[in-house]
Formats: sequence, structure tokens, C-alpha cells
Amino acid sequence: MKEIFEIPQNTILEDDFVLLRPLQESDVENLLEIAINEPETWKYSLVPAHGKENLTNYIQHAVKSRENKTEFPFIVFDKKSGKYAGSTRFYDIQLPFKTLQLGYTWYGKDFRGTGLNKHCKFLLLQFAFETLGMERVEFRADNNNERSIAAMKSIGCKVEGIFRSHMPVFLGEEKRRDSIILSILREEWFNEVKENLKNKL
Repeated sequence: MKEIFEIPQNTILEDDFVLLRPLQESDVENLLEIAINEPETWKYSLVPAHGKENLTNYIQHAVKSRENKTEFPFIVFDKKSGKYAGSTRFYDIQLPFKTLQLGYTWYGKDFRGTGLNKHCKFLLLQFAFETLGMERVEFRADNNNERSIAAMKSIGCKVEGIFRSHMPVFLGEEKRRDSIILSILREEWFNEVKENLKNKL
């Protein structure tokens, strides 16, 4: 049986504009300013990280999930400004099935609409398809999160459908959300998505 490739714990992805490195518990200090001053960042997040305590718990859970090899969270460093911009991750990693999800993505307000997200997504998708050998990368969002949906479509994601009343808006709350499901397939990456996204960088 072919050995399944695992994501190296020291994985770093970067280009001239952005660097993604493994999220660490000590990164609370690097992201604290956004966590304290920009609560709107987590309006559509299932696990909000507003405030120091929530951010600490958020990062600790993410790091533990990486150790358990179910998720791989990154911190995002914007080379242009020399500041940490936010976080993103691979999750629901199913290496035997060659699928994973890409999400838990958030950036401080100064980094939205700057092109940073496209650079991050290019590096993450290239790694997923060309290094990990994934066949499918899935994306999910609250169906009301128009900004996030537009961003996913702009990088080449195709809408698959809606999961109705899919999950709570926030963990522990009764109010529920519909989730939109999008994806990029391996052949789509190589046939069109990679080149189209590269031209937008």
C-alpha cells in the first residue's frame, strides 16, 4: 500500500508578498490587536476569537488539532506592511480520500481588499494540489457572508449547493445558519484556476 504523505509540522509557504507559517500558542501577542479592536472580524465565524481569552482558546485548539493531524493552522504575515494579518488553515484533512477543507480564514481590516487573500489562497491551493496531491479542496461559509462568498468565487471556486440549517451561527447558540459549499477539483486547478488566479496576483 502506498504510504500516505503527511503535512510536515514545519511547513512554510511564501512568496514576495506573504508568508504563512505554522500557528503557535505564542502568536496570541501577534494577533491580539486585531482580536481586541476588530470584533466584526468574527461576525460569521463559528468560533470567534474576539478578546485575549477567546483568542488564546482559539489558538490553543488550533495547535492541538494540528498535533492530532486533523487540521493545519497558519498565521499570515504581510511582507508589505511587516505586520501579522490574520490566520487561515487546512481542516477536515482526509489524506486517504485526498480531500481537505480550506477555511477559518480571517484578516484584520487593514489587510482586506489588498490582494493578500489571493496570494494566500494561491500558495495554499498550490501546496494542496501539487505537494499533498489532493483531488478536491472544499470551502464553506455562512450563506449570508457575501464578502467571503465573493472572494471564493473570484479565485475560481464552484458552488455545489447549500446545506440548510447546517450548524449554529455560534457554537452553543440556538440560531442556525445555512452553509454554502464550494470546491475546486484537481483538474480545475491545473486546467484553469491556477493560471487565472496567478494573473490576478
